[in-house]
Amino acid sequence: MSLDSQKVMPPQIERIEMKFTIPYSMVDPISDFASVYCSLDKYSTENENGYYRVNNLYLDSPDYLLLRMRLMGVDNRFNLRVRSYGDDPGFPYFFEIKQRMGQIIRKYRSKVSDHNWYRVLTEPGYVLVVGNANNLEDRNKKLFERMVHSYNASPKVFTQYSRKAWVSDVDEYARVTFDRELQYALETEYDFNMRHKTIVPCDPETVFDPDCSVILELKCYSSFVPLWMIDLIRYFNLSRRSFSKYVTGIREVLGMNVYASASTVAGVQF
Repeated sequence: MSLDSQKVMPPQIERIEMKFTIPYSMVDPISDFASVYCSLDKYSTENENGYYRVNNLYLDSPDYLLLRMRLMGVDNRFNLRVRSYGDDPGFPYFFEIKQRMGQIIRKYRSKVSDHNWYRVLTEPGYVLVVGNANNLEDRNKKLFERMVHSYNASPKVFTQYSRKAWVSDVDEYARVTFDRELQYALETEYDFNMRHKTIVPCDPETVFDPDCSVILELKCYSSFVPLWMIDLIRYFNLSRRSFSKYVTGIREVLGMNVYASASTVAGVQF
């Protein structure tokens, strides 16, 4: 597989993700370090400042089973989400399953461009137009549908943030991403229309470490961590930590919209 082909996210991948929270002042120095080995991904190159919007609809069961698995630290757990890109999200959208098994992340992704895309998730038996998707991507789409119907999952929260992403030019797969300006909305419909949403900005004082409001992620194949990534961590003295955009989003929007049980979801105390 050529390095150029890795500029596009493959439909299925097994990787590790190392997360750090950093101050905004460190974005440029780390970008300069990464630029020796990487180039900006296709979305960053299309935007003047290198940042682009990432929009996610997170799905969960009626009793928030996926959230509870995350809070309990279950080794084998997963998220269900629908992703889009841009300030005015348009097609294609992407069905994504993100499964964690210990330190290993498996990501299953499939592209959809049918204007009735949501019906496959709300009407069992409805068939989406797949287009030119390869067999693996089609299997991922069907797996996503089965998971949604099996868990009776539906939208719970909408998340949005600005991302700057670098993709390795010297490795088969490696990425460096910076996420900032996190914001959330309570969402119960399959809707990416921003005019319909009441966006809640993330509160950096309660969510992040002091003065560290940017999420840095280093991603690579689980079988090999590039030496330059290890050097980057050591050079900038980075300390790894966990961060869940889904959990943070639930806390933010339910804290704004729920009164008697603002700190509890389906019996789970935050």
